Amino acid sequence: MMDLYYWPTPNGHKITIFLEESGLPYKLIPVNIFKGEQFSEDFLRISPNNRIPALIDHHPKDSKPISIFESGAILLYLAEKTGQFLPQDVHDRYEVLQWLFWQVGGLGPMAGQNHHFSQHARDLTYAVDRYVRETARLYGVLNKHLADQEFIVNEYSIADMACYPWIVSYEKQQQNLDDFPNLKRWFLNIRERPAVQRAYDAAKDINVDQVLSEEAKQILFNQGKKA
Repeated sequence: MMDLYYWPTPNGHKITIFLEESGLPYKLIPVNIFKGEQFSEDFLRISPNNRIPALIDHHPKDSKPISIFESGAILLYLAEKTGQFLPQDVHDRYEVLQWLFWQVGGLGPMAGQNHHFSQHARDLTYAVDRYVRETARLYGVLNKHLADQEFIVNEYSIADMACYPWIVSYEKQQQNLDDFPNLKRWFLNIRERPAVQRAYDAAKDINVDQVLSEEAKQILFNQGKKA
C-alpha cells in the first residue's frame, strides 16, 4: 500500500493517473493547500519543499519504507518499481526522460505562472502576456513533436502522464487547442483512457466544496471535456 499526499492539482493528477494505470493500491491523504496544510511539520518531514504530491511506499522492493517528493521523481520511482511506462530500450528510455524533465522544468512552471497571473492578477498585463506567449510556445513544441506519433515517445509513458494534466486547463491558460492539431489529437486520446478518467474521479472524493468555486472544480475534475 502507498500513501499519496495529494491535492487535485495537475501535479497531483500525474500520480493518480500512474497509480490507476498500473493498478497499484494506494490511499489518498488530502493536503489542503488552501488552508496551508502543506506547511505543517508532519508534511514537511515528507516534502521539505512544502509542495504536493508526496508519496510513501510502505512496501518497496527489498527495502524499508521510502518517502519521495517532487512529482517527476515519484513518476520515475513508480515506473522503475513496476517496470511499466518507461521503456527498457536506452534510446526510448532517455527520450521519455527528456520529455518528463521538459514538463517539470518548462510546461508546468510556465503554465502555472500563466494561470496565476491571468486568473489572479489581471492588471499585470506584461506578466500575463509573457506567460501566455511562453505557454503557447511550449504547446507548439509538443504539437510539432506529436506530428507523426500517437504518444510522446512511441508507446504511452510517464512523459504523457506528466504533460497531460498541464494541458487540461488550456482555456484558463488562454490557449486554443485548434491551433495545435497534433496536440489536440493526443490530448483527446489521453482523456479517453479509463485510468485517466478514474484518476480524475478520485479527486471528487476530496472535500473541496468549501474552498473552491464551481468554476475551479470544473477545471480540476472535468479534465477539459469541452475540447
